[in-house]
Amino acid sequence: MQRPAPANLPPLSPADQAHSDAAAAHLRAAIAAASGWLPFDHWMAEALYAPGLGYYAAGNVKLAQADARAPAGDFVTAPQLTPLFARTLARQAAQVLRQTDTQAVLEFGAGTGALAEGVLRELDAQGLPDTQYLILEVSADLRARQVERLAPFGDRVRWLDALPTGFRGCVLANEVLDAMPVSLFRWSDDGVVLERGVALDAAQDFVWEDRPAPPRLADAVTARMPALPGYVSEINLQAEAWIDGLNGWLEQGAALLIDYGFPRNEYYHPQRAGGTLMCHLRHHAHGDPFTAPGLQDITAHVDFTAMADAAQAAGLQVLGYTSQARFLMNAGLMELLAQLDPTDAQAYAQAVAPVQKLLSEAEMGELFKVLAVGRGITQPLIGFARGDRLGKL
Repeated sequence: MQRPAPANLPPLSPADQAHSDAAAAHLRAAIAAASGWLPFDHWMAEALYAPGLGYYAAGNVKLAQADARAPAGDFVTAPQLTPLFARTLARQAAQVLRQTDTQAVLEFGAGTGALAEGVLRELDAQGLPDTQYLILEVSADLRARQVERLAPFGDRVRWLDALPTGFRGCVLANEVLDAMPVSLFRWSDDGVVLERGVALDAAQDFVWEDRPAPPRLADAVTARMPALPGYVSEINLQAEAWIDGLNGWLEQGAALLIDYGFPRNEYYHPQRAGGTLMCHLRHHAHGDPFTAPGLQDITAHVDFTAMADAAQAAGLQVLGYTSQARFLMNAGLMELLAQLDPTDAQAYAQAVAPVQKLLSEAEMGELFKVLAVGRGITQPLIGFARGDRLGKL
């Protein structure tokens, strides 16, 4: 099955091309070792996390500055756009910490450390100066950037090499679920679920190849949507397993899961027949995961219904679900914005512009959602005080 070639992608430097060639060779070897066909979730895991070669495991510049015109980096996240995002999230974290009578935050995938820095500073302002901040980061180069940026906080910040055996406090996962390897599937013309995998053609180029899905995948797909011949999409069983695992180590507290995605009825809408798989390379978004392996991010949107179902099945509370815009406004973003000095017109305008991006329905405000799950939380969370959409999951 031929894939469309992405257009207008930036040229690669000789060093980048050499790295991508090495990653591609590794992926070809993985396909060969799997008898010529690799399920896409396995291929995606190698492309993103293979030691020294995968996108998150090698020394690529992943996260750019807030100015998306910057030549370095592949994408910009909310904490990089404005410190007000982290400060607002910290207000919700502070409520969780007070409910659990703890002072511990655990962040997954801390990026440049911008979120951690902003959360810690706001927790200080909220009267929680002794909060311990734990980070679990799979990228060695991002971890190095975090260590440098968060050095002023001393031993309040610690990095973990594995999941904790027990934790009480607030868990933060901003754009984490979307980077977990997904399985791809296609409905055949006669209503059979096929699993999409990666093979090699005669020229040793990566190509799609579909095979009958194993029972676990087929059963998961048929439980979530009707048969739609030709329909291609994703299912993130690894993210669901991560939620299930959360039940094993979260003793008390709440996890705030922030990502782009939809409830199931929108995710598997008949008009979304090509799925949500997306790649990012030097600020260029496209749909071909076979381009520049090892150099580009590969993501898929989140099925938030599946995440909530996984939490409930594991025995966790589902505490709230809403849009990023509504969550931030509920948690006090506008109050923080009101503290700025409007008489400094230039500085005020620079502060307001990224906030508009966070809140706008045409930007991040509606596409990004916030799901809270946890255990032992007895009071409603402030981020979901108005506009909670749990009933739509």
